[in-house]
Amino acid sequence: MDAFFRLIRNPLKFRLFLLGNIPSAFLCGIRIAEVDGQRCTATIPYRWYTRNPFKSIYFACLSMAAEMATGGLAMAHVYKRKPPISMLVLMMEASFSKKATGLTRFTCTDGAAIKAAVEQAISTGEATTIRVRSHGTNAAGETVAEFFITWSFKVKTRPPAQTH
Repeated sequence: MDAFFRLIRNPLKFRLFLLGNIPSAFLCGIRIAEVDGQRCTATIPYRWYTRNPFKSIYFACLSMAAEMATGGLAMAHVYKRKPPISMLVLMMEASFSKKATGLTRFTCTDGAAIKAAVEQAISTGEATTIRVRSHGTNAAGETVAEFFITWSFKVKTRPPAQTH
């Protein structure tokens, strides 16, 4: 996990990862503010590209940051695993309680549960799902939004060799 944390904590490498793999998150300015095996916080700023006509952050941009907080933890627990593990978002639920008009922070503290789900997928060979929470707050610490992301983890299988 340390190799993944070094990668994700390096601002240049993280931005290059976003640019190459999730360009919309790159353009929105999503950043990882903190990450360890238990907790991940992603931020999204209020700016021209992330705003809606109501002078707040567009819900889709908030969704990206919320997913990034959970996905950062998920990636930490599957990064370079043997056997390799695939991860997929199956469902997302959200509730919004306040306009997001500045830098918004999404924090997920479900790292232990994510690790357990990955370990279960490895030990059983079956897909495992987990529902994790991403809590969004503004600069004053007020709740802006709450997301629940359902992830699936599964051991990758190799396709059968083709014979000619």
